[in-house]
Amino acid sequence: MRGTDEALIVIDVQNDFCPGGALAVAGGDAIIPRINALMAEFSCVVLTQDWHPADHASFAANHPGAAPFSLTEMPYGPQVLWPTHCVQSTAGAAFHSALHTDPAHLVIRKGFHAGIDSYSAFFENDKTTATGLHGYLAERGVKTLTLVGLATDYCVAYSALDAAKLGYRVTLVEGACRAIDLNGSLAEARKSTLAAGVVWQA
Repeated sequence: MRGTDEALIVIDVQNDFCPGGALAVAGGDAIIPRINALMAEFSCVVLTQDWHPADHASFAANHPGAAPFSLTEMPYGPQVLWPTHCVQSTAGAAFHSALHTDPAHLVIRKGFHAGIDSYSAFFENDKTTATGLHGYLAERGVKTLTLVGLATDYCVAYSALDAAKLGYRVTLVEGACRAIDLNGSLAEARKSTLAAGVVWQA
C-alpha cells in the first residue's frame, strides 16, 4: 500500500470515451484492468466524470454549421468543438461497467456548466472555476498524485498540468491511459507536462 499522502486520480473512464461510445478513444477499455489493479495500492482513490448538459457550448451540434473537432473561440480562449458526449444521466456518461467504482472515495463531476468546458480534474477551462478536488486532497494531506484514464492528451494532461502548478508531485502512467492524438495533441501534451515536472511512467 502506498503512503497516506498519495492518491490515485482516475480520469473519465466512461462509456462514451470507450469503443462504441460517442467520442471513443481507441483502446480506451483496454486500460481498465490495470487501473483496477492500481486502486488496491492507494488509500485515496478519486474518480472524475465528464457530466455535460445537452446544451453544452463545447458540442459541435450546438453551433449550426460547425464540424466536430473544429475550433471556436470562447470567452476563455480557443475551444475544440466535440461530438455530443457524456450527457448527464445517459448511458454514455456512466462509468464503464468493467471499472471498479467501489474503491473510490470521491467522484468529481466536471463540465456541468453549459458555457465552460472542463478538461482538468482541478479547474474548468477558464482556469479559475475550481472543481473542489484540490481542497479535498489538501484536507486529506495528499502531496503525491498518480494519474490514469482518458484521454492522455486532454483531460489527463490538463489535470497533470494543474496538479503540478498546485504543487503536487505528479506521475502520469502512460500504460493506463489512451490518447485521442488530435493534430499532434499527444506530442504537445507530453512536451508541456514534462516541462512542468510531471513524470511519465510506462
